[in-house]
Amino acid sequence: MRRSAFTLVLALALAVCVAPMERKCLLSGSWRSDTSCRMVVSTLDKDNRFSGFYLPGPAAGYSELLTSPLEGSQQDTRLVPQPTFYFTVNWRLQDSEMAQTSVFLGQCYVDSNGEETLHALWLLRQAADSPEEDWKAIRIGSSTFTRIK
Repeated sequence: MRRSAFTLVLALALAVCVAPMERKCLLSGSWRSDTSCRMVVSTLDKDNRFSGFYLPGPAAGYSELLTSPLEGSQQDTRLVPQPTFYFTVNWRLQDSEMAQTSVFLGQCYVDSNGEETLHALWLLRQAADSPEEDWKAIRIGSSTFTRIK
């Protein structure tokens, strides 16, 4: 009986040692969206906050948008390996005083090959001239980002 218990403990210990380590998804780095936009996210601070910038791509259809700052936060990867996140982008526009802000809310995934993707919903808010114009100031969509290597 002792021998089989020892063998079982040894087998479990070896299995733990050779089991693949679960890869955690981190937002820091460079990403490309399904509309060819790019974003660069700084290293996360101790509170899982980050900053960076967002570069609109030609498929986004906004040639007047400039590289714009972003700020956000993600869940602690010590708690969840595929964290949820949010970030805001305060758009900088060429030759315009029109204000626009977007909020992205999503989750960072790691597939079985170790490839990371971000799946996000976004809400774009443009400044409206009056409460009567408010209805046309909001757009909603989704984006998928892949890491740029």
